[in-house]
Amino acid sequence: MQTWIIYAILSMIFAGITSILAKYGLQNVSADLGLGIRTATIFFIITAINLIGSKYKAVVALTTKETLLLIASGIATTLSWLFYYRAMKDGLVSYVAAIDKCSIVITLLLSFILLKEPLTPKILLGGGLIFAGTIVLIWKW
Repeated sequence: MQTWIIYAILSMIFAGITSILAKYGLQNVSADLGLGIRTATIFFIITAINLIGSKYKAVVALTTKETLLLIASGIATTLSWLFYYRAMKDGLVSYVAAIDKCSIVITLLLSFILLKEPLTPKILLGGGLIFAGTIVLIWKW
């Protein structure tokens, strides 16, 4: 199995665990405070990884375009997490997480349009099933 697949599977597992831990952690605090604690934790862990591994030295190789794109990605992540935590605070974690994962459909569309990645029947079917599953969850019967 390729390394990136193992990383993706680990990401999936930890993302699932994250949602449950967050829901429990938000019981007596605001969504924004909970997100602040989570974000501070992430900041310290990632900073340590970059310092210990001397990865910070690569910052000089960044172009202005790459830097701006990474900053834009950080802003998009912040907005995503802000709304995710607010939804998680009040909603059912099973619904919120499933709706949030429909972001895969947006990622697929943008990967075809902007990154020129191949559009295959398998990807279309998988994305369509994810979208259909989200509609089933949010549809009022």
